[in-house]
Amino acid sequence: MTQPPEQPPSGGYGVPPNQPPQPPSGGFGAPVPPQPGYGYPQQQPQQSGPYGYPQQQQQPPQQPGPYGQPQQPGPYGQQPPYGGYGYPPPSPQYTPPPPGGGSRNPFKGRPALVIAAAVAGLLVVGGTVWAVTSGGDDRKPVAERSDSPSPSGSSAADDPANPGDGSGDGGKDAEDLNEGRKSGEAKVLWYKEAPDAPGSGADAPGMWITGKTAVKAAYKELVAYNVGNGNPTWPTVTFPQKICAVTSQQSSDGKIVVAYESGVSDNAKCNQLQQLDLNTGAKGWTATVPDGDLFDSVLSIGLSVTGRTLMVGRSQSGIAYDVDTGKKLFEKKKYGAACFPGGFAGGAKLISVASCGAGSSTEHDEVQELDPATGKAKWTKSIPKGWTVGHVYSVDPVVLYMTDSDDKHWNISTLKNDGSVRSQVDSKATFAPTCGSSFIDSDLQGCQGVAVDASTLYLPTDATTGANQIVAIDLATGKEKWRVKSPASESMVPIKVESGKLIAYVDASYGAGGQVVSIPTAGSSHPTTKLLRMPAGTAQIESSFFSRDIDYVDGRFYISSTRLNGNDDTKEKLMLAYGK
Repeated sequence: MTQPPEQPPSGGYGVPPNQPPQPPSGGFGAPVPPQPGYGYPQQQPQQSGPYGYPQQQQQPPQQPGPYGQPQQPGPYGQQPPYGGYGYPPPSPQYTPPPPGGGSRNPFKGRPALVIAAAVAGLLVVGGTVWAVTSGGDDRKPVAERSDSPSPSGSSAADDPANPGDGSGDGGKDAEDLNEGRKSGEAKVLWYKEAPDAPGSGADAPGMWITGKTAVKAAYKELVAYNVGNGNPTWPTVTFPQKICAVTSQQSSDGKIVVAYESGVSDNAKCNQLQQLDLNTGAKGWTATVPDGDLFDSVLSIGLSVTGRTLMVGRSQSGIAYDVDTGKKLFEKKKYGAACFPGGFAGGAKLISVASCGAGSSTEHDEVQELDPATGKAKWTKSIPKGWTVGHVYSVDPVVLYMTDSDDKHWNISTLKNDGSVRSQVDSKATFAPTCGSSFIDSDLQGCQGVAVDASTLYLPTDATTGANQIVAIDLATGKEKWRVKSPASESMVPIKVESGKLIAYVDASYGAGGQVVSIPTAGSSHPTTKLLRMPAGTAQIESSFFSRDIDYVDGRFYISSTRLNGNDDTKEKLMLAYGK
């Protein structure tokens, strides 16, 4: 299938085209350019580690991080080279970053890891995007019914709907994306095109999969499709202005909150909240997020859900609402020694990251676990001066990704339930997860390709060419437990852990479809077992999701765009679903 190239999307959600320099072979995870800290002013660069640990040489083994343990490369915050942890596997679309610089140690006790010094352009999506329409005609690609059995939740009567506006007309002259599908290959369940976006591009954040519905945000719309056949589950919800933030988590009864801008000017605020029901599309409460004190703005915000609490992160504080009613619960404002909480992470726990004493000799970050009902701190962890918390890989257990102020070193630390340091990653591997900029999009949890369970952290290694590996790190010691090589020549990244197995995605190449595999997490042997093998016939489409979100739910694989480029010459892809 030949498809005309699209223009790469402009900066925003998803994996940026330009990737940070590849970290030296020594650091844990490919060093990613450090992300600015949350909250008020960022920390000033420092030369030595917080606890006086010497700076490491370029590409040395991982060094201890701020907590005295080895530093790790940035998670998703920065796009590492192919195969990096959380970063998409190597493909023609990405260009591997150059080796990173030396690492440093923020905390006493262990050598720090090296972080890629150059991170410029990470938020810019690179590569060429392939349109879905075929060579110049007006046909819209559609995956029509095949003889393969339909997964539960699909209708035998209707198969993949017409992409585009979600009308599901499925014209007879539509291109059959399952044509030529070989034995053993998964079926294209449905494919959807994105709504028109402005020439400057638009975000398409968030992807939520329920038992029957796949929901996707794109520009000013929220669309919902039947997971089995792609038919619209409920009418498209259109917002007055472009969507600027969403809750990646959903409440226990399927509620999410979407934020959209207050107007169309460059100074428009990201302050209009709308609650929605993923099962029905019904709109719930609305609210306008107020500005905080001086310099505490809502030009961009972060959203997260913990239990029944919606946390909205402003630039220097947070405000909590009841996710069911929209009632204001509390505000998390400036506290202590000029500590400004500007970053929040939700899920099983509510974590706050603050910048304290900016510009003073005691400048540092602080991490707190908050009671989601009252906002009171359960514990506080002070991060050594010169180190910034860029991403939160997990909230339960708490796993932090940090960088030093000169952007050359990184550290991954796991905290105990009282906030004390449990371990720091100590590995000679180079990791490369894919993350957005927490400083720009106010999202501490904007990383993909990282998986964590109660005892283990799973990260993909960086591979400039050929297969990479996924490394399992023991959270009790920070040491490697085992490694598994990608079963293909493309990189493999973790998706999640389910029922004692790590679910991972092997990237597609231009001529071969990707794979979803499972890996047993316990025992002495960790073979990959193929769960789905995507068809070669749609490999060009699958491999061209440069800025993407992926998930595997109930035997189906979903891949969607997180950034639209606004190219009027071709229809942009939005979402693609596969199953057996």
